[in-house]
Amino acid sequence: MAAIAYADLKKDVKRRMDSALDVVKKEFAGLRTGRASTALLEPITAEVYGATMPLNQLGNINVPEPRMLTVQVWDKSAVKAVEKAIRDAGLGLNPQSDGQLIRVPIPSLSQERRQELQKIAGKYAEQARVSVRNVRRDGMDALKKLEKDGHVSQDEIRHHEKELQGLTDETIKRVDEALASKEKEIMQV
Repeated sequence: MAAIAYADLKKDVKRRMDSALDVVKKEFAGLRTGRASTALLEPITAEVYGATMPLNQLGNINVPEPRMLTVQVWDKSAVKAVEKAIRDAGLGLNPQSDGQLIRVPIPSLSQERRQELQKIAGKYAEQARVSVRNVRRDGMDALKKLEKDGHVSQDEIRHHEKELQGLTDETIKRVDEALASKEKEIMQV
């Protein structure tokens, strides 16, 4: 009984920690590095039809050139909203519409902007670390509940706590590695 409960708990903790790592990697993909990438526009949402919708549900996002993104908006009435959403996203982009096609030139990054992007990447990484530590805390609380209910001995609890800490340390290390890689990419001229 206790082994099954702990195995399920460990699997859930690992899944949630991996999920936090996936989220930070997606956020990193959205940070601009001077090269055009569709991931840059994916987190942006536009206010259309009385609801907030992601850009990829309003049109096709493409990379026709290394320093240019295009958004082919499906509905002509949504063009202005998409253009405004891109401009207001805080990415330093200035979209220009041409009918239902919105061109988004990617300007080269200044040193100041690169440092700003590094800080943003650091914030994303810290949010991921906090999330991982919260998952660990939830796991530790669940272990204490198992002990309180008499399903596991104190020795087993100590062993499982060390395992959870090991999972936490490994996931945080992977977040730090992803951050270092992104910072290197941002500072590359």
